Amino acid sequence: GDARVRGQTGVVSERRGSYPFIDFRLLNNSTLSGEIGTKKKVKRLLSFQRYFHASRLLRGIVPQAPLYLLDEDYLGQARHMLSKVGMWDFDIFLFDRLTNGNSLVTLLCHLFNVHGLIHHFQLDMVTLHRFFVMIQEDYHSQNPYHNAVHAADVTQAMHCYLREPKLASFLTPSDIMLGLLAAAAHDVDHPGVNQPFLIKTKHHLASLYQNISVLENHHWRSTIGMLRESRLLAHLPKEVTQDLEQQLGSLILATDINRQNEFLIRLKSHLDNQDLRLEDASDRHFMLQIALKCADICNPCRVWDLSKQWSERVCEEFYRQGDLEQKFELEISPLCNQQKDTVPSIQIGFMTYIVEPLFERWAQFTGNTPLSENMLNHLRRNKAKWRSLLHKQHSSSRSNDHSGQVTSSQEQTLNEEETP
Repeated sequence: GDARVRGQTGVVSERRGSYPFIDFRLLNNSTLSGEIGTKKKVKRLLSFQRYFHASRLLRGIVPQAPLYLLDEDYLGQARHMLSKVGMWDFDIFLFDRLTNGNSLVTLLCHLFNVHGLIHHFQLDMVTLHRFFVMIQEDYHSQNPYHNAVHAADVTQAMHCYLREPKLASFLTPSDIMLGLLAAAAHDVDHPGVNQPFLIKTKHHLASLYQNISVLENHHWRSTIGMLRESRLLAHLPKEVTQDLEQQLGSLILATDINRQNEFLIRLKSHLDNQDLRLEDASDRHFMLQIALKCADICNPCRVWDLSKQWSERVCEEFYRQGDLEQKFELEISPLCNQQKDTVPSIQIGFMTYIVEPLFERWAQFTGNTPLSENMLNHLRRNKAKWRSLLHKQHSSSRSNDHSGQVTSSQEQTLNEEETP
C-alpha cells in the first residue's frame, strides 16, 4: 500500500510499500507477529552485511571475516570497472552482473565517496547504505527498461557530465549531490506504462496529479518519502533539507518528455545570447536539469552493443503496454503495437526528433569536448545502423511497406511517450 508523509514544506510525499496486502488483524497473533519480526530482522541484517561488505571492499578495506556472497574474482572485476567509471564505454549490464544485481547501490556508494560528499555533508555510512538500498529496491526489476539498471546507467552518465570542464569548475557539493540523487531516483517505482495509459485507465496517480507530469511527480514524491524515512539528512538545518527536496523535484520533473521543447527553446536562447552565468545558482540548476535530461535519454549515444540492448528493452516495454491495452480492449498507444511499430523505426524517430536536437545543443554548451563529439559520433553511427536494419526489413517484407516508415508525424507521438 501507499503511505503518505506530510513534511514541513506541506507537500505530500509518497513511500511505496514493497509488501503485498496484509490483513493487520492477523498481527494480533503474537506468534505470527514475532515470526514476521524475526524474518524482517534477518532480511535487514543480510542486506546490511551484503552492502557493507561491498562498500568495504570498494574502499580497499579487506574484512577480517569475509562474507562469501560474491566470488572474489567478480568483486575484483567490479572494482576494476569502478576505476574507469568516468569512461563513456562503461558497460552497466556487465557491472550489474558483477555486483550481483546491486549496480545502483554500489555505484552510488563509490560516486558519493569519489566526490567527497560523505565527508562534506557528514553522512552516516550505514544510513546512506540503507537509503540507497531503499531506492534500488523501489525499482521494478520486471520492467525491461525502467528498472534499477537504467537508473544506474543514467547515474553513470550524469557523473560523466558533471566532470565536463565547462560545468565542473562551478559546481558546489550540493549541486553534485542533487545531480547524482536525481539521476538515481528519477524513475523510482516506475510502473512500466506511460502517462497516457495511466490517464485512460483512470489510475489514482493520474487523479492525484491532475494528469500533469504524473509519473515524474510520483518519482519525486516517492524519493522524498524515502529520504525522510531514512533520516539521511536529519542532521542538516530544516531550511537546507527543504531546499534540497524542492530542487530534487525540479530536476526530476524536468525529465518529463512533454516539456522537451520548453527546455530546448530556453537552452537555445541562452546559448545564442551567451548569457549563461554559471556563478548564479539558478543557471547552474538549469544546466543540471539539461544534464539530467541528456543522461536520461543518452542510450542512442552509447556504443552500438549497449545502445542496441537499451533500444530493444524500451521497445519491449512499449509492446507489453500494447498487449495490456489489447487485452483490456483499449486503443493501442502509439509506438506500442508490435505488429506495426518496429524497433528500427521507433529508434530512428526518437533519435531524429528528441535526441539529436538536445545533444547538439549540449555539445554547443560544452564547447564540443571529446565526450560530446564521441556521443554525437555514436549517435550518427547508431542511426545509420538502424536505417540499414529498417531497409533490410522493408526488403524482406514488401507487403508491409508502411509499417516501418519514419515520418515527421512521429514527433508528436514521441513527445507523448514516457522517456525511453
